[in-house]
Amino acid sequence: MRLKIVIAVFALVWVVLLVRIYQLTIKSNAYYETLATQNIVKKEWILPVRGEILDRQGKPLAINKIGFKILVDSNLGQKKSRPKLLRAINEIKKDFEDVNATRLLKRYLKAYSPYRHEPITLVRFVPYEKMLPHFTELTRKPHLKIEPTTKRYYPYGPMTAHIVGYVGKANEKDMANDTVTSLTRIAGKSGLEKYYNKFLEGEPGYKKVKVSAFNEQIAVLETLPPKEDRNIKLHLDMQLQEFISKLFKSQNRSGAVVVMRTDGAIISAGSYPAFNPNEFVSGISRSEWKKIIENLNHPFTNKLIHGLYPPGSVIKPGVALAFVDSKKVSPYTKFYCNGAIELGKHKFRCWKSIGHKKTDMIKAIRESCDVYFYKGSLLAGIDKIAMELRKMGFGKKSGIDLPNEFIGAIPDKSWKISKYGQPWYQGETLNSAIGQGYTLTTPMQIARYTALLATGYLPTPQVAASLADKPILPRVEDVLALREKRVLPLVRRAMYEVCNHPKGTAYWTLHDAKVKVAGKTGTAQVIGIPQEEKKRMKEKELAYYHRSHAWLTTYAPYKNPQYVITILVEHGGHGGSAAGPMVKAIYNWLFDHGYFKKR
Repeated sequence: MRLKIVIAVFALVWVVLLVRIYQLTIKSNAYYETLATQNIVKKEWILPVRGEILDRQGKPLAINKIGFKILVDSNLGQKKSRPKLLRAINEIKKDFEDVNATRLLKRYLKAYSPYRHEPITLVRFVPYEKMLPHFTELTRKPHLKIEPTTKRYYPYGPMTAHIVGYVGKANEKDMANDTVTSLTRIAGKSGLEKYYNKFLEGEPGYKKVKVSAFNEQIAVLETLPPKEDRNIKLHLDMQLQEFISKLFKSQNRSGAVVVMRTDGAIISAGSYPAFNPNEFVSGISRSEWKKIIENLNHPFTNKLIHGLYPPGSVIKPGVALAFVDSKKVSPYTKFYCNGAIELGKHKFRCWKSIGHKKTDMIKAIRESCDVYFYKGSLLAGIDKIAMELRKMGFGKKSGIDLPNEFIGAIPDKSWKISKYGQPWYQGETLNSAIGQGYTLTTPMQIARYTALLATGYLPTPQVAASLADKPILPRVEDVLALREKRVLPLVRRAMYEVCNHPKGTAYWTLHDAKVKVAGKTGTAQVIGIPQEEKKRMKEKELAYYHRSHAWLTTYAPYKNPQYVITILVEHGGHGGSAAGPMVKAIYNWLFDHGYFKKR
């Protein structure tokens, strides 16, 4: 028995030895061979050049400025090498006085690791013309390395800030599953730069090089070029964009404007005031950021898709279509307006205190009679009105190629229960029917809805015209019911009279434009009017931030709709007087520049 145990132990020892010999001589061979290959073959990424963004004529809106970055050898982080590191930093400081030596030292030590072999970037960008006088001298300095690089630049600054957007330092979320962003540490942060980030940044290339034990390149074994220069061409016309920016600036207005073809192509769009995107590319200072966020006119907010406003009376043509589709109100139904309607203990006023007398649909839209819409809404009901307005693009994203679009709110009974856990009241139906109360929309939704009224089809707004010369086709939806389509010509007639009938709310500013315009004005209250107030104060008598927002949404030519112009003037008071002159100026500009062509 003892002999068997000894033999078993002896056999077990030999088995263990043989297994270990196999691991060391055969199985581990592949592992150590791979390590050895990695020691002599190095893969270097070739970063792609970010694509440019161009307007319809090819004018650059986002480009890459050529410059250089300054790097320092990675083996100077230990205390014994610190004097060499400080001398290298002082050499940089000597030629570029605006750099902060203390900050460069902190940047180096943060990136330093005894296992790192690649040089550490200390100065991320020096413009070409600024580096040129010092280039030869710096390349001769020990431990310094100069490499070409690019930096994003926006030639038009604030004029395109909310459309083009900007790039900035990437965060962990940006870098997740994105090779290029994780290498460049740069990502689109807003606008088209963010929406089309994957396309613009391209795909990286690489080269495999054979290196010596001292990390010196011996030979290039394989090269794969990057996929780069993926340019985007827009529908945007920068001449028009400049013209509109000057309009808003000259009148010291804040708000938003959309100029769009009826198929959805955006030829100009702006949110005012704006910010300078170039300040964000390398990192904005705290003082500049504070200045932006403390501005009460919110220059950092893209009001085109993030500004939520009561639509006021511009919603009335859509509400009128909902009335007709409910079968409770016909286009020829007349309601009597004596200046107000009482519901319970509350009085709901019309903007015209003496009333509009007998009013049908065309007159109600033309003269913006509130009482007509109060009475019609009680017959149609809020659920029907909300359902029809959602069909017209409200309460949902427009689908524009800009990131993080807001949806607004189109309230009904279930919406209020879901949001507030409260029942719906009839008075809220009256407020909703004239675009007040809980109703919130964006300027882009209003522009899209106006194109629907003009053509009968709901377009998807589109800023980009082509990606790498591949055109993006327009998209439109057929959303209206047959009954609504039949009454649409009457709605258009009413909108024509808004701008061309002496009693129309935009007559005095638009009747003599160079093209025949149809549209709808709107005044969206910022504060409620107390019931005890018998006579409302004039807008100019109110404190500025208590004044109503002014809307004017239009299309032209009336008989052959080609373009939509929607303007929101924050705290502008009345749509006709505040936005009308700007809308007229834009249509005249379009006419003078050959935009209105027979087709």
